Amino acid sequence: MNLLVFEANLHDPTHASGLVDVLDAYACDPKGGGQPLPADVKDRLVPALIEHPASLVLLASVDEQIVGTATCFLGFSTFQARPLLNVHDLAVIPEYRGRGIGRALLACAEASALARGCCKLTLEVQDDNPKARGLYTSFGFENFVVGDSAPTRFMAKPIP
Repeated sequence: MNLLVFEANLHDPTHASGLVDVLDAYACDPKGGGQPLPADVKDRLVPALIEHPASLVLLASVDEQIVGTATCFLGFSTFQARPLLNVHDLAVIPEYRGRGIGRALLACAEASALARGCCKLTLEVQDDNPKARGLYTSFGFENFVVGDSAPTRFMAKPIP
């Protein structure tokens, strides 16, 4: 397997369409909601990421086919007064899962975070996704706890 992980150039049509294809495959998976991305989201995704000042998109290719992504965003830790890197999406198309591609994407994200002076990598994972949780735990991720409190829970409120 000829695996290559690299920072995407979203002005490159191959990178852009590969990203959309991987994220659409993830959206179709039961863990991603079980529905394809709406056409308008597919149309807006790449231009919006290009315009977003804190985005970092990593791609994984095998034999020149894009098969995975780590879509990340720079954030900031007020408690450490340093940037952080959030892995918003880590996705590998189903037929390539279990081959180390997710781990390679995480390693590239970590290297990018180190190069940017980040204090940590963050991500969210569903409790009922043991494969992803296992990967993240083996990579060094753990539940986030502040002091003696309980682990932090990620919450969201949709805004129309």
